Amino acid sequence: MIAYDDFRRVDVRSGTILAAEPLAGARKPAYVLRIDFGPELGQRRSSVQITARYTPADLIGKQVCAVVNFPPKRIAGFDSEVLVLGMDDDDGNVVLVQPGLRVPDGRRLY
Repeated sequence: MIAYDDFRRVDVRSGTILAAEPLAGARKPAYVLRIDFGPELGQRRSSVQITARYTPADLIGKQVCAVVNFPPKRIAGFDSEVLVLGMDDDDGNVVLVQPGLRVPDGRRLY
């Protein structure tokens, strides 16, 4: 069990994917996403291993949920600035976590 304050320290926000392209040099197939988190946070980039279920064209305009307050992580020479959230399906492929309805970019999960 964790305290509610522990949960509140994790800053999960909504954002819209503006661009998606393969991440060159990655050991496992991955994309680089450019995501708009609204006027407060602006645009951030992330590396995601979601190539089994999504193409770059599928991703443009999708809204996703991401942790925005982790430090950047270096992946294949690239600084991933946010952690895009997902869950695995029955085949072990990542399915993105998304709001059920469109919300303004930058909205916080609570």
